Amino acid sequence: QVQLVESGGGLVQPGGSLTLSCEVSGIIFSIEQMGWYRQAPGKQRELVASITGRGRTNYADFVRGRFSISRDNAKNTVHLRMDSLKPEDAGVYYCHAESYIYEWGQGTQVTVSS
Repeated sequence: QVQLVESGGGLVQPGGSLTLSCEVSGIIFSIEQMGWYRQAPGKQRELVASITGRGRTNYADFVRGRFSISRDNAKNTVHLRMDSLKPEDAGVYYCHAESYIYEWGQGTQVTVSS
C-alpha cells in the first residue's frame, strides 16, 4: 500500500518562504516520478511541479522561478521549496507518486497572509 505523508505547511507572510516535505513508502521510490499538487478552496487540484527518478524537473508557469522541487532517494523523500509566496499560493499541498493514480496523502495546509 502506498503511503504519502506531507509536512511543513503553515502560515507565512506574502513574499516569505516555506519548504514542504513528503515521506513515501510502499513503492520503489527511486524510479518513480513524483509531483506536488495544490488545491485551493473551491478550486480543482492542480499540478505545481514534478521530478523524475533521474532528477529532471518541470514547473507550472505560475510558480516557475519561485519554487524548487527536489528528491532524496536515500530517504524516500521529496521536497518543495517555495519562495516569494503570494496569497494565491495558499491551499492544501499534496505529493503524488505518478504511477499510483488513485493514491493521495492527507496534504499539508499552506496559508499566505499578512
